[in-house]
Amino acid sequence: MTTPGIRISDDVRSALDEGRPVLALESTIFTHGLPRPRNIQVALEAEEGLRAAGVVPATIGVVHGQPVVGLSVAEIEELSNDDAVVKVSLRDLAVAGAKGLNGGTTVAATAYLAAKAGIQVFSTGGLGGVHRGAEATFDESADLGTLATLPLVVVSAGVKSILDIPLTLERLETLNIAVVGYRTTDYPGFYISDSGYDIEYSVDSPEEIASVVAHRDALGIASTVLVANPVPTDKQLDPAVHDAVLAEALAALEADGVSGHDITPFLLDYIQRATSGTSLDVNVEVYNGNVALGGEIAKALTA
Repeated sequence: MTTPGIRISDDVRSALDEGRPVLALESTIFTHGLPRPRNIQVALEAEEGLRAAGVVPATIGVVHGQPVVGLSVAEIEELSNDDAVVKVSLRDLAVAGAKGLNGGTTVAATAYLAAKAGIQVFSTGGLGGVHRGAEATFDESADLGTLATLPLVVVSAGVKSILDIPLTLERLETLNIAVVGYRTTDYPGFYISDSGYDIEYSVDSPEEIASVVAHRDALGIASTVLVANPVPTDKQLDPAVHDAVLAEALAALEADGVSGHDITPFLLDYIQRATSGTSLDVNVEVYNGNVALGGEIAKALTA
């Protein structure tokens, strides 16, 4: 497969050509989401676990302006250690290319590049969504609109609880993005297994997800199937602690007058400090669980 403008690694290209399972992974988790050196450790362990399970990992990022599907270990290390690395959404890919920047790709950019390369499944941690107060600010992640146009399966632990979850679910419905819970109809809230909001459908196995995909494709529907995979209850952030810390974080946000693209990093940093790093441990649990499930779905789709 030749994809102009995108470099696809030899092992990913070979796996796709041969019909073997491939799972796309984002790079913002190790460029912006986790501290050093844990970021590199988590990224490489995720890849190693997939290979051990018979799945080819395709970690996606931007290296000196070049979108890469299937970063090498050296490239992962370079992006992880680059103080100037930028966060690249879909709208930023062309600018990053023109300026020769190193970039960690968001859900939107990763999903787009994965689909262009012919990859069917993508695992992330938490999806972007509609921000609190969006009825006044129109602050909504590009993730949602992008996934509405791509026939992927995306595995996430819901959306981060700092967002407006009911409004996000409404937008997903409006955008015709199918949402299914993995063995649950409780919609997860990233750090917690149950956000307090329900979804209509659950699926019980990777094979059932593959069946949903087959029916979607037969109907010519071009939007993503979003699999909501909750963190295990014994690994989640204590819900009472979560609620208290989130309330404190939102109050601090308003008091400090933080707005725009600074909101999410401010809130996540506040939660990390207020929980003495426990939220980071949950973040890693969430990611590892989604990577493992994504690998199984990739195998079911190529069976």
